[in-house]
This record gives sequence, structure tokens and C-alpha cells, in this order.
Amino acid sequence: MNKKVDVKDKCPLTYAVRITGGKWKPIIIYRLYNGLNRFGILHRSIEGISKNMLTRELREMEANKILTRKIFAEMPPKVEYTLTKKGEGLIPVFDNLVNWAKNFKK
Repeated sequence: MNKKVDVKDKCPLTYAVRITGGKWKPIIIYRLYNGLNRFGILHRSIEGISKNMLTRELREMEANKILTRKIFAEMPPKVEYTLTKKGEGLIPVFDNLVNWAKNFKK
């Protein structure tokens, strides 16, 4: 079940949190930005995420145009995920979060 976010949300922060919130989405987005674009590689790089949860999160982000999914016609099937411009626009936000964590995580 894809959870597409209604773009008519009146509060911009509510919209942003619905699109990017949760335990896994920020991590997935940051991993994609750093070049980890295959399902298996993503799954192995995110400790604690199940394959079902990763699939669900990727589908939601695809429905919300944060990333694109490209299927290559080869055997075994190959699928790559790439951030869209909308998804890439989140990177400065996550960079700021990383910097904030480095400054305040003791």
C-alpha cells in the first residue's frame, strides 16, 4: 500500500515530515545520495531494517517523487534507485542534521 502524501497540506512542516519522516526514510535518502542505489546494498547498509520495510519505504518515496526506480532488462533482474530533484533538495536539510548531531552528540 503506497502512502502518497496530499500536497494540499496547509502546514509546510507537516508536509515535509509526512514525506521524509519516520525511522528509515532519512537514512535511505542519505544512502542513495552517497551512491548506494541497489536494493541489496541498501538493505545491508541499514542495520535493523527488514526487506519488507525497505520495500515499503522505497515505494512510498517513489509515489511521492523523492526517488525513481529503474528496472534493467537482464537476468537476474537489476533495479536501481535514484534521487529525483525533489529528493536531492532534501540533502542540505540532512547535511544540517548530520552537522547538528556531530555538534551535540556526546
